[in-house]
Parts: sequence; C-alpha cells; structure tokens
Amino acid sequence: MEPREDFNRTVQLLSALALYAHTYGADPVFVDAVGPSLAVSLPEPPPGVFPPGYGPTDGPRYPGGQC
Repeated sequence: MEPREDFNRTVQLLSALALYAHTYGADPVFVDAVGPSLAVSLPEPPPGVFPPGYGPTDGPRYPGGQC
C-alpha cells in the first residue's frame, strides 16, 4: 500500500468512528477501545499533504494549551 493511501484510509476510519460515536445506540466501550489504537496507527503524513513550510507547532496559542 502506498503511504498516501495508508494515511487516507486511516483518516477515513477515524472519521467513520467519530460519526459512529455520535449515532444513537453506539457502543462507547467499542469507541473507547478502538479510537486510541486507530489514532496511534496513523502514519506520518506523506509529502504533499501539507503546504511547503507548514509547521504543525507554529500558530496561535489556544486556550488550555501549553504556555
């Protein structure tokens, strides 16, 4: 599987899990068990996903963030 394909698939699975978590009758134990594992399995974004020079730690401070 190509890196971009793996990244996209994992993001799609996380999105589907988020939608499922907000549906009536969703199993919160399942969401709590699968969510962290899926998030940890998210690979590094492949080149070209973010614009050149993008720094994920650059930007404004948000309430509750580290000082």
